[in-house]
Amino acid sequence: MNEEEREEGSPVGRRVVLGMLGLGVAGVAVGASVQDRVSRALAPVGPVGDVLPAAGGFRYYSVTGSVKRRDAATHRVTVGGLVDKPQAFAMADLARLPQTRLERDFQCVTGWRVPDVEWVGVALPDLLDAVGVSPKARAVTFTSFDEVYTESLTLEQARRRDVLVATQMEGRPVTHDHGGPTRLYVAPMYGYKSLKWLGGINLTEELVPGYWENRGYDVHAWVGRSNGRDDAPT
Repeated sequence: MNEEEREEGSPVGRRVVLGMLGLGVAGVAVGASVQDRVSRALAPVGPVGDVLPAAGGFRYYSVTGSVKRRDAATHRVTVGGLVDKPQAFAMADLARLPQTRLERDFQCVTGWRVPDVEWVGVALPDLLDAVGVSPKARAVTFTSFDEVYTESLTLEQARRRDVLVATQMEGRPVTHDHGGPTRLYVAPMYGYKSLKWLGGINLTEELVPGYWENRGYDVHAWVGRSNGRDDAPT
């Protein structure tokens, strides 16, 4: 296997890291908290080569130098665009909607995978039904409150039951390190589609490519079909 195709739990290959830098990564942020079975405690240190030495667990990437934390008590996810009832959802509002639990892998397009992660949140179809989607809508754009990162799905993809506005991960609230208080989790696609620090959802007439798609990544990032080397999860 080549340098980019290390087995699960090994560091990301040097060429992948350099390639990410060449595509415009402004910073790589490393989470400082530990969540059972999922993360390793890593402090942000030194150059990129020193940031990714862990053997297993999540890696933490950010396209900005830092992301301001949001308090769950005041955090809102706004839903607007081509909808009948634009709304800003507080955490309590999300908790009152039907809750969906998934236990699925989280897989990065660079090759690492965290198996059997438990996610809980609002299935995106339920959230869309709560606001009412205009017949003109064909796609959904997601924005991060880091004020830089964006992602998108077709409306058909967004209607899948395995796409969540996640509020819990491994039985606990999603931490800031993992993209909380709310993050997107798109189970059948690579991790870059699962936008962290979710702040806005906007229904649109056309699909708008996200941050990494504008830098050459696949718009439809199905696991097993996008990077030419991974098998789709069973």
